[in-house]
Amino acid sequence: MNFKETINKYKYFSVIAGVAEDLDSKVFIVGGYVRDLILHRENSEIDFTVIGDVLSFVEETAKRLNVKNVAVFKRFGTAHFKYGGIDFEFVGARKESYSKNSRKPEVAPGSFEDDIKRRDFTINTLAISLNPEDFGEVIDLFNGLKDINEKLIRTPLDPFVTFDDDPLRIMRAFRFAAQLQFSVVPGIMEAAEKMRERLKIVSQERITDEFLKILKSPKPSTGLKLLYESKVMEVVFPEIARLGGVEQRKDHHHKDVFLHTIQVVDNVAKVSSDVWLRFAALVHDIAKPATKKFVEGTGWTFHGHEELGARMLKKIFYRMKLPLSKLPYVEKLVRLHLRPIALVSDEVTDSAIRRLIVAAGEDLDDLITLCRADITSKNPQKVSRYLANYDKVMQKVKDVQEKDKLRAFQSPVKGDVIMKVCNLKPSRKVGEIKKAIEEAILEGKIGNNYEEAYQYLLEIKDKFLTEEKEGTGSGSP
Repeated sequence: MNFKETINKYKYFSVIAGVAEDLDSKVFIVGGYVRDLILHRENSEIDFTVIGDVLSFVEETAKRLNVKNVAVFKRFGTAHFKYGGIDFEFVGARKESYSKNSRKPEVAPGSFEDDIKRRDFTINTLAISLNPEDFGEVIDLFNGLKDINEKLIRTPLDPFVTFDDDPLRIMRAFRFAAQLQFSVVPGIMEAAEKMRERLKIVSQERITDEFLKILKSPKPSTGLKLLYESKVMEVVFPEIARLGGVEQRKDHHHKDVFLHTIQVVDNVAKVSSDVWLRFAALVHDIAKPATKKFVEGTGWTFHGHEELGARMLKKIFYRMKLPLSKLPYVEKLVRLHLRPIALVSDEVTDSAIRRLIVAAGEDLDDLITLCRADITSKNPQKVSRYLANYDKVMQKVKDVQEKDKLRAFQSPVKGDVIMKVCNLKPSRKVGEIKKAIEEAILEGKIGNNYEEAYQYLLEIKDKFLTEEKEGTGSGSP
């Protein structure tokens, strides 16, 4: 495979190739950028491996591209800069070794092959040469092209070695599977399960970052299911791991809450890219294991799981180092996710609907999106019935909002006009007449405009003025 024509479209590749030739170095585009070029995916990060003095190489490249700000990490032999909205990362070819208790490697200069084989997955071992003898050629030492074609996630070395070197690669395997909709080879699942405890040497921030990337993927359930099946979920998010399994009593069984949950997440992902709405979907039933109870004659119940679930989240956010600014939003959706369906009945009052509107606030649409996603029945008629119920609730919400919007308005006919027309001084009677006009608008008797309101004032004023006189007369000695 040759990308010479593609590479030639971009000036910076020619500049970098020129630097390599002038400095008698070798340079290769490596990793994710090559993978995504083959998969026709956008990627704004380009990694280069340099055989030679990498820091001198970057200094000359930055000079030729007129880049002023270059971040240099001498200890690791790496450098980084931005150009044209793209991140350029340069690394000297190296080999790495790891101790058992740390994921920080001991780095030493190495060959091109040393550099390639230290990478996480075969799909990321591909390189494109920028050197004169094979410019634009793809170099594939570990059958990465074959694995891309077969949609497989595989490690270039034994997965036990790859994961032992950097346990975060366990999370990355499942993240790539979710992002690319690839399968992982059985050896990865075996190694991930046996080495899952080693993830504890990785910082929580990095684990959480990979977890959120899985949630952001087109079909999050792919990665979430792999985490669960490999038992890695027990380490990274034990509350979600505990959702799995079905218990049966007599003729009653409850559906597997984990499988239901990941379908809800996928349902949300189809209509929203908001990772926090997806996270709320993931945790909406998180307290079901703690509230599960079998009631004779009724079956399985989970009373109060929404409230307990909301209260569990603070501890989870702190432990996983999630942004606390998102905690109130997720708590709210978990706490309220059963509320809308309870308001379907025709007898539900406006005040009950109003309480939902106030409780959900600006997140009402997200709440209804979550509620709709929560319908995972395989019975199409049941799904249609539930969706129609949510339509009904939202129509009630709309009706109440319209009424409240009207109630918030001021009568088109102001108090000074009422006093002039009715020959009244400032008094409670002026307010009563004004309120009568507003009620007539709310009830649809007249339109919400000055002309109709003024005409209505003329029609009702005598009635109010008569009441005024009668009231005065009855109170006289």
